[in-house]
Amino acid sequence: MSDLKAKSDVFRFNRQRRRVLIRSVAAAAAALGLPGLGARAGGEERAAAGIDVHIELHAVQDRVAIRPGEPTRVWRYQGKLLRGDASALDAWAGNYLGPIIRVRRGQRVRIDLINELPEPTIIHWHGQHLPDDMDGHPRFAIAPGERYVYDFTVMNRAGSYWFHPHPHGRTGKQVYFGLAGLFLVSDDEEAALDLPTGPHDLPLVIQDRSFDDDNQFVYLSESAAGAASQNPEQRGMMDHGMMGGMGQMMARMMGVLGDQILVNGRPGASLEVERRPHRLRLLNASNARMYKLAWHDQSPLTVIATDGGLLAAPLQRDYIMLSPAERIDLWVDFGRWTAGTELTLQSLAFDDGMAMMGGMMGGTALPDGAPFPVLKLRLGGGTRGRAAPPQRLSRLQRPQARVAVNFNRPKVFKLTMGMMVWGINGQSFDMLGASPLETVKLGTHEVWEFRNDAATGMMGMTMPHSMHVHGLQFRVIGRFVAGGFSRQYGTVKAGFVDEGWKDTVLVMPGEHVRILLGFADYPGLFPYHCHMLEHEDSGLMRNYLVKE
Repeated sequence: MSDLKAKSDVFRFNRQRRRVLIRSVAAAAAALGLPGLGARAGGEERAAAGIDVHIELHAVQDRVAIRPGEPTRVWRYQGKLLRGDASALDAWAGNYLGPIIRVRRGQRVRIDLINELPEPTIIHWHGQHLPDDMDGHPRFAIAPGERYVYDFTVMNRAGSYWFHPHPHGRTGKQVYFGLAGLFLVSDDEEAALDLPTGPHDLPLVIQDRSFDDDNQFVYLSESAAGAASQNPEQRGMMDHGMMGGMGQMMARMMGVLGDQILVNGRPGASLEVERRPHRLRLLNASNARMYKLAWHDQSPLTVIATDGGLLAAPLQRDYIMLSPAERIDLWVDFGRWTAGTELTLQSLAFDDGMAMMGGMMGGTALPDGAPFPVLKLRLGGGTRGRAAPPQRLSRLQRPQARVAVNFNRPKVFKLTMGMMVWGINGQSFDMLGASPLETVKLGTHEVWEFRNDAATGMMGMTMPHSMHVHGLQFRVIGRFVAGGFSRQYGTVKAGFVDEGWKDTVLVMPGEHVRILLGFADYPGLFPYHCHMLEHEDSGLMRNYLVKE
């Protein structure tokens, strides 16, 4: 029996055993009138001793007032802090977004997921370095009424991470209906910098959504009530009035775009800020939309952190490209502007290479690459304070690609489309499968190259992909774009921020991107995939296997 086949059999056995144990423990607790008890993957109970933060997260159906009129049916995470400092859990008031979880590096965290949805779900702790049974692989999805216990030590650097569902084939739907939250990590290195805190540390979760005439989210033929839409007149995501047929098929394949931009769960968002330095933590939590972010007055953006935490030093960009799941932290001194000024954070026009496909589908109300405002900020009073960020942020070494065991022979992963199905090297997702190419040795480094070539795309065309690797942070070490794509590439390339640690990277049409990965601490099976969620759900996801 091969090693992979043996591991697959173990995975199947453990999953069945875990389901039986969770149901048995829950039934016993109910019979005794006790609070719900949990079991982690493999069915092992974990004692509370040594837990620094203990949170229950209920995935629930709810109604939230997002726009005037009828409340919107949503799916969301409701949190309850059972142990730890009160600052560890911060719920948004009257919002569908999940709570903000704040932890420190080195803390031991227990989080109980209770599934009160009408379908299976699981949580992925995006960007965290965790064992495979804590990472949120789809094979661990739990059925309605079940509980999954996460118990792990936070090993990541300070940074802006997040969490969201990850069941196979349902991730796009569940995120779209509202399941997402921020997971913010702090550490001593960050604390020593005296960066803006409290009300001057602003999380900004950017999403796009479409609503029907009753204020309900419209996602393909699905509804947050848990049943497929029966109204043929209801607006579709890719074209108003196109719920079925070609429009829906293309939306499932290309990605769902909403026609309204929401920031922190609110359309037409605006904030009042003091005239002093702020930290803006930007997360693109959209299913498929990319953003080319810039100030309306062309002031430069000062970047202090990326997906995996602080940069070595601040850097400036005229604009920043933010693809789905990417994060950027900005330092903004609002004291530069006079009181009463209204600033607009906007998304500028760019060419994503999909104009022809958009035309074939009849277009969208707000195409990817169209310009639009994202957020308005009104400047109030306040003292200016420190005008510039620290010039040294973190001890961050340059990536040393020569440590890779395959430095001269990068592994190639082609992003492919065949028979209207996405894949990697021509293969779609296999729940327990990993090829020899996708098998790595614990304790080593490798260089991978994602290739987004027209020859492997649909009808000779290709589209952007936002590639995410679970279980680790990587470094971007090279980009190359084919000459035929240089014009559209020129509309986005100045907005890449590749200098820091990353867990998600944008790969444009015609582009090859090389990354350096290190496989430390944890053996097991981890996904890697496109974070344009309909691509992921449609097959653009595979596993890599870390062997001891």
